[in-house]
Amino acid sequence: MRQIVVIGGGAAGFFGAIRFAENNPDAQVIIIEQSKDVLGKVRVSGGGRCNVTHACFDPAELCKYYPRGHKELRGPFHTFGPKETVQWFESRGVKLKTEADGRMFPVTDSSETIVNCLVNQARKLNISIFKGIKVLDIAFSSDDSPHLVICEHQNFNADCLLIATGSSPSMWKILAKKGYHIIDPVPSLFTFNIRDAGLHALAGISVASAEVFIPQCNIKTSGPILITHWGLSGPAILKSSAWGAVPLHSIDYQFELLVDWAPDADEPIFKNIRTEHSRKKVISHPLLGLSGRLWGYLCDRTGVASSTNWADMSKTQERLLIQNIKKCCFKVSGKSTFKEEFVTAGGVDLKQINFKNFGSKLHPGVFFAGEVLNIDALTGGFNFQAAWTGGYLAGGTHPRPFL
Repeated sequence: MRQIVVIGGGAAGFFGAIRFAENNPDAQVIIIEQSKDVLGKVRVSGGGRCNVTHACFDPAELCKYYPRGHKELRGPFHTFGPKETVQWFESRGVKLKTEADGRMFPVTDSSETIVNCLVNQARKLNISIFKGIKVLDIAFSSDDSPHLVICEHQNFNADCLLIATGSSPSMWKILAKKGYHIIDPVPSLFTFNIRDAGLHALAGISVASAEVFIPQCNIKTSGPILITHWGLSGPAILKSSAWGAVPLHSIDYQFELLVDWAPDADEPIFKNIRTEHSRKKVISHPLLGLSGRLWGYLCDRTGVASSTNWADMSKTQERLLIQNIKKCCFKVSGKSTFKEEFVTAGGVDLKQINFKNFGSKLHPGVFFAGEVLNIDALTGGFNFQAAWTGGYLAGGTHPRPFL
């Protein structure tokens, strides 16, 4: 019996294995997982709810959420995108719901629903799962003979091989020796550390709409911001970290960040504020939709006394307050991982992949899916969507005559 081997028991690996098994009922499909359990990242995703995908059904728009891989994924998303993902899970008894921000979760709000779906599908298709098995090497075949997956205590012949090991340095090292160009991995999706006790005291406060700008990297993003006890987080910050993953790593995460706390406020608005609120104390009357505590922090940065009315502010103070609202400058001095959803930029060079089926251009019958590739996305279900898409397309091909 011919063997199809999948290295990696995560989202991409399971999806690919299931697809392979459905298309090749006469073949034995095997999943090899180094950990003692499978689908670990699926379990912790979305705070244990599993952010399966995102309700962005236009492939051209969907690609804009991928700092690396946006060009390559456009074609694949036309074949298997969020719409097809929703249909795939619902046809197997898992209904998804869409939240206000477009993220899609199982209606159960439990990642175990997704885990159980994938594991049960694998069981029904007689897919063999080997846990706690570390791959030491791969002997790729250049002809019709099987590839050899060399492990600690046993080897596996793979007539067809899917590599879906995620951000695995050991696998990247193996692949580099076999001729694959590995883009150096760097963290993506992280929060910014800022040494500012006054800011830390505001932990928990969020601003629904803000803009952030990193002049050194010319990166500008927008969205909600969350103040934390170590600095800043929230979608606007995470977008910046994703798009700036490579340049921010190169400067060791030491840079200046400019925050516009009120993007809709322009010069005429500030002139009207001074006129309309001339007799009111500046600190005591928060404006522009900002919380009282954040407004007070910005006033403190400006040096506005608690007794100062708008009419009594000097032009210099007014300019400084506007600057702190529109271009509030922070010195970032490090990063922190975003919850358990650690994402890495880097991996197998996309130039070595045929994106019609995620097949290797170097070795016939070898495929890649998930974060082992130099593909990463913003938070919101996009990384999982790339995993489902890659696994599905890889598993749906018949790369060799015997399959």
